[in-house]
Amino acid sequence: MSDIYIIIIASAVLNYMTRLGGHLVLSRFGTLNPRVEAALNAVPAAVITTMVAPTFFTHSWPETVALLIAGLAALRLPLLGMFAVGWVAIVVLRWIAGA
Repeated sequence: MSDIYIIIIASAVLNYMTRLGGHLVLSRFGTLNPRVEAALNAVPAAVITTMVAPTFFTHSWPETVALLIAGLAALRLPLLGMFAVGWVAIVVLRWIAGA
């Protein structure tokens, strides 16, 4: 088996285990403190920010413009639509930059 397949399978198993562990820990509590619930609700935005911020500041104009376009699309479109607009934007802008 190729190393890449081993890495993909191991990543999937570890991801599942962390999600299952988090579910088991949180299920032991009857109700969550509102502060804990607010912190857990903020996690997806924090993760997306840590993935997007380095790309935004690399000074590569196609990625920066595509992020801005996707951000504007996120104000109006559902999540899947925003991803589609962002994907098309980055493909087109990288093609323009390479042409």
